[in-house]
Amino acid sequence: MLFKLSIKNIQKSIKDYAIYFLTLVLGVAIFYVFNSIESQTVMMKVSSNTLEIINLMNQLLSSVSVFISFILGFLIIYASRFLIKRRNKEFGIYLTLGMSKRKISLILFFETLIIGILSLGVGLLIGFFLSELMSLLVANLFEADMTNFRFIFSSSAALKCLIYFGIMYLIVMIFNTISVNKCKLIDLINSSKKTEKIKLKNPILCVIIFIIACAMLIYSYYFVTSDSKLSGDITSLYIPIVLGALSTFLIFWSLSGLILKIVMNMKGLYYKGLNSFTLRQVSSKINTTVFSSTIICLMLFITICFLSSCLSIKNSLTGNIDELSKVDVEIIKDRNVTDDFIKDYELNDEIIADTKIDILETLKNNNIDKNNFKDMLIVYYYKTNLTLQDTLGDAYEEVKEKFPLMNFFVKENIMSISDYNKVAKLYGNKTYTLKENEYIVIADYNSMIDIRNKALNKNSIITVNDNVLTPKYSECKYGFVDVGAQHLNSGIIVVPDNVVNENMPKKEILLANYNANTKVEKQKINSLINNLENTYNKTNLVSYNTKIDMLESSIGLGALVTFIGLYLGIIFLISSAAILALKELSESTDNKERYKMIRKLGADEKMINKALFNQIFIFFMIPLSLAIVHSIFGIIFANKILGTMGISGLTSSITMTFIFLVLIYGGYFLLTYFASKNIIREK
Repeated sequence: MLFKLSIKNIQKSIKDYAIYFLTLVLGVAIFYVFNSIESQTVMMKVSSNTLEIINLMNQLLSSVSVFISFILGFLIIYASRFLIKRRNKEFGIYLTLGMSKRKISLILFFETLIIGILSLGVGLLIGFFLSELMSLLVANLFEADMTNFRFIFSSSAALKCLIYFGIMYLIVMIFNTISVNKCKLIDLINSSKKTEKIKLKNPILCVIIFIIACAMLIYSYYFVTSDSKLSGDITSLYIPIVLGALSTFLIFWSLSGLILKIVMNMKGLYYKGLNSFTLRQVSSKINTTVFSSTIICLMLFITICFLSSCLSIKNSLTGNIDELSKVDVEIIKDRNVTDDFIKDYELNDEIIADTKIDILETLKNNNIDKNNFKDMLIVYYYKTNLTLQDTLGDAYEEVKEKFPLMNFFVKENIMSISDYNKVAKLYGNKTYTLKENEYIVIADYNSMIDIRNKALNKNSIITVNDNVLTPKYSECKYGFVDVGAQHLNSGIIVVPDNVVNENMPKKEILLANYNANTKVEKQKINSLINNLENTYNKTNLVSYNTKIDMLESSIGLGALVTFIGLYLGIIFLISSAAILALKELSESTDNKERYKMIRKLGADEKMINKALFNQIFIFFMIPLSLAIVHSIFGIIFANKILGTMGISGLTSSITMTFIFLVLIYGGYFLLTYFASKNIIREK
């Protein structure tokens, strides 16, 4: 009997459960999709390097899923609380008719169980189809061989969903039982007659608090966007984080006492249509949801910044390969190593002998024939005692004060103009000429370009092998030598050929393309290069960069941050929007009598619907608006941090983040409006 009653209750309240059910289904589907990647990628044929990245990504996604489960668990409990509140009168009638609290708890148990089973079933079904699309996305990202690929249902991901969500539903059942047992009959019967009181706060105090909160927020914004502040200890970032969170809370607290007071003084606006009713409702909600509005605002802020940054990293990592990897391979060998180097790395006699031969001989000794290469070029960095401090000259003290943790005693990379021009021609970059007493600085790393330009603007004079040189240009020139995936060339000092000591090369650099026509043939040569790691990885004597390895690493890292960003971002968005939606639906239920009274006073349905729309719109927009303001400065900060890693270009990622906001947050807003309109509709 109780089970049948539970089914009838669900059927009767299906519209009330719609957003709750939708949230559960989306939660299950997203949870399954991101946890099924592991099973889907097993079917793909990829290289060993790519496989390692995919395994790392799966491990991180599994760890993130634990955190996600806590977020969803809190959301489900929060939603259950509102659903129970909506049914207080119903439970009061049950108690009046003689039903025990234990049986009411049992009804809730069955309802939660049914909703849980349905949401798991529908969520897993939707998740399965979405996971197939995700599989194609992963395969496309990693350029996997799909010859033997087939779509499969991930039993491990489904089991995780059953376990995690089963625990959540069990906690909800316990919570519901406790809530019912604490209820009193008189409170249940009269729940619809109770209203939340609007506590009118002292407007002067609210203004003072608002000004203080804004001042704290402005200081936080200044802190994260100021170069002088950011150059200090990273732990100092706790200051703007704490101030930002506290000021957000204070802004919502003060607004709850200011909005109604300010608008009430604007007679023309306040008494127009149903604005007085709408604004009182909004003020009441803000007044009773200060803490939850703060949490939602911060979650939206994190979501916007996190999604924008993650998508930007992905685009930047994969977008720079063609620009910065002009050849298939770069092999770098240390030459003329010092006794300290030999001692530190405990080089054996064979390796010591290897330091005295050229790079082609080293490759030959490692079974790598030079015929594997074409377009081959060998250039050198030369040994000098020139340090970064020396090249900064008069700008040293200024730079040191701004960047106290920078290593100013690192030796500079010195290259002859003829060697650099050979590389520039190979890469398709600009070549240069120098007089006997001139030098130029070649760089593409923005942060170091700014620092070096300070010195070049002051005509910093350097001495290389007893040759006094002045800068030809007052700024760095764009260029690079090393093959890479990011703009990380912090500076190469290019000098006339007669300045360097050709008998004292510091590093020998081989640049070349693979002498192969197919992807398989290139991969074979690439494997030979990778074998160098087995011989030299502990000595640091020979290092290499290959276009294939960097492409795989960049794609893998880009996919990793993208998936984690999407996973957290979508869950945060759903959670934020669902909490607001459930709160608004609960309010609409409580306000049914108020809307009845408005109708009796002569308001038509069009006016009521407009008032309801404005009320929900303002309630959704207030936390989002402040989150967007936070995000503007958060993205500026993120852009500075990403810039230090050679990553740039947030425009396209911000557009994608905006699309997610509109689809998810906007979707919940519209669903809330239509559901609320149905609740208050006169029957």
